[in-house]
Amino acid sequence: MAAELLILELLKRNNIDLVATLPCDKLKNLLPRVSENFFELQLTREEDGVGICAGAYLAGAHPLMLIQSTGIGNLLNALSSLNFTYKIPLPVIASWRGVYREGIEAQVYWGTHLKAVLNALEIQTYEVHTIDDLSLISKGIRTSFDKQIPVVVLLSPQLWGCALTEVLHEVKYERAKCPALNQTSPFKHAIITRYDAIRAMLPCLNGKIVISNIGVPSKELYALYDRPSNFYMLGSMGLASSIGLGISLYNKREVIVLDGDGSLLMNPNALCSVSQFGGENLTIVGLDNGTYGSTGNQQTASQKLDLELLARGFGIENTFKAYNKEEIIAAFEQVGGPKFIHTVIKPGNADVGGIPYTAVEIKERFMGSIENKNDLF
Repeated sequence: MAAELLILELLKRNNIDLVATLPCDKLKNLLPRVSENFFELQLTREEDGVGICAGAYLAGAHPLMLIQSTGIGNLLNALSSLNFTYKIPLPVIASWRGVYREGIEAQVYWGTHLKAVLNALEIQTYEVHTIDDLSLISKGIRTSFDKQIPVVVLLSPQLWGCALTEVLHEVKYERAKCPALNQTSPFKHAIITRYDAIRAMLPCLNGKIVISNIGVPSKELYALYDRPSNFYMLGSMGLASSIGLGISLYNKREVIVLDGDGSLLMNPNALCSVSQFGGENLTIVGLDNGTYGSTGNQQTASQKLDLELLARGFGIENTFKAYNKEEIIAAFEQVGGPKFIHTVIKPGNADVGGIPYTAVEIKERFMGSIENKNDLF
């Protein structure tokens, strides 16, 4: 049997139900067949995939990433501050470039040093060079979920000597009209703080799953409305909306993400994924104070751009702008989704304490609560 078909069979045997992918020439015969056998989530950036897969796992799924090895360099911090910190598994299968008959010079340096980097970070790694090594994929997946750690399986291009020769027919795409075209967004001055905005939306959070952004937003939410179904982020800036999307894909309840302008601009790719795969149960609240509030109120680029139009530019049709309590609640009450609520606020942090839970405690009480609807209240 060809290597591609064996890999698909191994993923099925190990109960993988979400495969987050990015392209590689060496995977061109495998990738078209992923969507025929699994729910495939086509990414635009590797870190976004880490967050989505983490959310999917928290909601009970068994995700896996299938990417090129160059992308591992893009996701190392996310693995460190999210997966290792919270003990969230993630098997990563990577096409290992730069090490075997590589024809692209730019692939060589990272490819030849990749193992050393992974070893230095103590990321368990398996190498697949021939079809006889493919059982290591199963071992890597089991190790990841059993030990609750990220694991990397490197597929050498040597493997594709046993590859399929038939390339699936080319897919034809039709470009859709962007909802941001001919759209204007009104502007008013901010009148409330982040703390005021979160307090205003508390009635809308009752019974919902809530993901809160790193730093002060999580501390303010904890001070105002601590519940087991709040997932407080302690690191991995930029991944709040990604995690929320992953959860929403595998939990039918409404998922609310309290994100920030600095976080969204660090990973705007999350908005692209939300547009492509988000459903009616997902709402992203962009708390926009024009500053990095948790690090001393340094200015962000949002002071010169409009996050609502950015969301619409990525294809999110249900967008709203809110400046006060009434507009926040009205936006939550709108039907349809995924939704993006651009909440314009003043800089400033409330004088609140820290979150007394460890990352693992946050994860475990969160996962336990969303399994039982009654625990959400």
